[in-house]
Amino acid sequence: MHIDTLKQLALDALEELKARDISTIDVAALTNVTDVMMVASATSTRHVAALAQNVVEKAKAGGLAPRGVEGGSNADWVLVDLGDVVVHVMLPEARELYDLERLWADLPAEGGVEQLRERLEEQAGGR
Repeated sequence: MHIDTLKQLALDALEELKARDISTIDVAALTNVTDVMMVASATSTRHVAALAQNVVEKAKAGGLAPRGVEGGSNADWVLVDLGDVVVHVMLPEARELYDLERLWADLPAEGGVEQLRERLEEQAGGR
């Protein structure tokens, strides 16, 4: 599936169930794991699960089997890996704590993933 089509599929799935503050981050120059990350906020853990499930269902309906889903039904953060697009659905508190948009935006193209891992570990230790 073309990356623009995949981004639109994920965006439509998130908007359909009223995700909030959806952002798209181009990380192609920073990692070879994915090209685009999408981050969206939900209003409750049930909303997080429903949004993630809708992304999975829309991907499957479009002929794409997601590579994986991390997080559970009562999680404050669920990640849906669609390959070229990774979708993060988070409660506002988790989104504020991890601040993925800033973390990825501030990384240099060289060594970016290692710096990101270090920053996330520092933030998790400060909980």
